[in-house]
Amino acid sequence: MIVAAGSLSAADLQVTENEKAIVVTRGEIPVLTYHKAEVDPPEGADPVFKRSGFIHPLSAPSGEPVTGIHPKDHYHHLGLWHAWVKTEHGEDKPDFWNLKTKTGRVRYAKTISILKANAEDPAVGFVVEQEHVAYKGADKKETVVLRELLQVKVEFEGGENVVSYIVEQENVSHDTLVLPAYRYGGGLAYRAPHDWDKTNSDYLTSKGLDRSNSHQSRAKWVAMSGPTRKGEATMTVMIAPSNHDFPQRLRTWPASSNNGAIFFNVVPTQEKPWEIKSGEKIVMAYLITVADGKPDKEKIEQQWKMFAGEK
Repeated sequence: MIVAAGSLSAADLQVTENEKAIVVTRGEIPVLTYHKAEVDPPEGADPVFKRSGFIHPLSAPSGEPVTGIHPKDHYHHLGLWHAWVKTEHGEDKPDFWNLKTKTGRVRYAKTISILKANAEDPAVGFVVEQEHVAYKGADKKETVVLRELLQVKVEFEGGENVVSYIVEQENVSHDTLVLPAYRYGGGLAYRAPHDWDKTNSDYLTSKGLDRSNSHQSRAKWVAMSGPTRKGEATMTVMIAPSNHDFPQRLRTWPASSNNGAIFFNVVPTQEKPWEIKSGEKIVMAYLITVADGKPDKEKIEQQWKMFAGEK
């Protein structure tokens, strides 16, 4: 059964949880799935690439997915996720992003709460605990370095899927986690469907930059658009002004990388190092909107101003 996106209201949002996932729908239309259980990579890939703690698919109002996972060029790319890459922790240098290094990973730990719609608030969502695990020393001792609360709240506003994505990380280890300046990692990461390439998709930043010139620029928001079976869709990431090093620097791929595939990363440490001391908490907040159709720069700018609390 296919239901037109405009025929359902925000009150139709539902959230369900099972042993493997937390799923948000609008009527029978998928909105997003968060994976509690590890998802295996494609057949023939190294099993090290299985992982939990990410969102896929994230869908447009039409129900069409705007994320992709386990692409052949980067098996560790997982829809909507986040992890630190270049780090120093005591005598070790765990990489929580590149699973093949076998020095670290991020995983689902437990569900804290499920937010269900009610008469006063039609939004739904969840709070989960995730662990950033380092494998330290010669014996690869498992050590939880960061204990994280990931808070996801979903609304349906103005015909768009709107997702609040807030990450609170606490260093629960005895050592400072040092984050040297590096070109990618941390923040929020996104991989588009595998058929989005240089011929049919692009980036648009708050400064009006695109695939050719947005890498290492700073932005308040970034929109990425490409084809679906029902037309086109736009996925926009809005960055909170309270985030470290705002407006934050970006990692985007040029046309020469993997045929112009869409990969995006907000990188709080691209220019300057950062550190999370033992017992310290940091918070990173984003608002994600997913719309059918091409990006509307003026509309996105107004949405960001509302998100940021500007008049």
